[in-house]
Amino acid sequence: MTQSNAANKATGRRFRHATMRDLPQMQKIYARARALMVANGNPTQWGNEFPRESVIEDDIANQRTMLLVDTCNGHERILAQFALCPGKDPTYAKIDGAWLDNDTYVTIHRIAASGLVRHAARDCIRWALKHYGNVRADTHPNNKAMQHVLESSGFARCGLIQLLDRPVDTTRIAYQRHEW
Repeated sequence: MTQSNAANKATGRRFRHATMRDLPQMQKIYARARALMVANGNPTQWGNEFPRESVIEDDIANQRTMLLVDTCNGHERILAQFALCPGKDPTYAKIDGAWLDNDTYVTIHRIAASGLVRHAARDCIRWALKHYGNVRADTHPNNKAMQHVLESSGFARCGLIQLLDRPVDTTRIAYQRHEW
């Protein structure tokens, strides 16, 4: 490998908490994710504005946002981001179906990849499983890409839930994986 090729090599994928300095780049990644959803037949899950800036800021302030990062050409890059929410999610209290169990869990919300590398969302899910063991998530019925990522990561489709924070387009497919 030549020296110039070595300098271009990305190194050290790792996870860290997001800070407010990351907000501009995170917003770009969320904008990319919204455009990708629209292009893939899922225009309403996040619409034009989700997640709202206030939600992202709250996630960061409360240490819920995790970033998958690496270093390329001496600069850190955000490869993917997600909110990891501990405690009972009120949206999950009522399900048309059944959760795997009623044990303590964490929820993955607002996952988005930058598009710089393949399988970044899957890496985020693996990290959450490794560190927390019992993980829930949900996605829109039209979000075939996220359904594939969850199902290929060993999540069970548990049923349907209804979002509590919006008046329309509330149905989501609920998933869970518990590392016993």
